[in-house]
Amino acid sequence: MDKRIIYKNSDGTVGIIVPAECDLTVEQIALKDVPTGLKYKIVDVSDISSDRTFRNAWTIDVSELTDGVGD
Repeated sequence: MDKRIIYKNSDGTVGIIVPAECDLTVEQIALKDVPTGLKYKIVDVSDISSDRTFRNAWTIDVSELTDGVGD
């Protein structure tokens, strides 16, 4: 799948879900797997840096997470 689901954890870190190929849409996976009450955004895989060196330093502004809220 060429999409990723990003959200901001309650501790401030960025969470990234890599959806598996299945019968669910990426939207259904986001609703199911993003922690309850956290906003998320579905992005193209190319929007995520492939350099994982400073992965723990990644940040995101919550105002950019506009696609939904985890159930």
